[in-house]
Amino acid sequence: MSAKELSDKLRKRQQRKLHVRKTLSGTPEKPRMTIFKSNRFMYVQVIDDAAGVTLASASTLEETLKGLKRNKEGAAKLGEEIGKRLKEKNVGVVVFDRNGYQYHGIVKAIADGARKAGIAF
Repeated sequence: MSAKELSDKLRKRQQRKLHVRKTLSGTPEKPRMTIFKSNRFMYVQVIDDAAGVTLASASTLEETLKGLKRNKEGAAKLGEEIGKRLKEKNVGVVVFDRNGYQYHGIVKAIADGARKAGIAF
């Protein structure tokens, strides 16, 4: 993939992200769960946009989750971990922000893992 194709791909994802974020926001009762995928790691944050505060986060950079690979199985475990952390903070419902990514593969696995932990979307 050439540099121009890569920059176009990132620009299109940014446009999709901004288009969705115009209408999607997190509240204290229903915070926003957003994801980010780099080439090596996965990150999940749950954000209360009204207060501008991150309520919980999990990533494959943490010591407890360091062994997870960037695949569907690792993403499902990451989703379960963020679900467990949200349950500890008495959050049961979130708005899922796929951050411009297609709802497929890793993104879907994170969402399914959170649902398995008892989080509703």
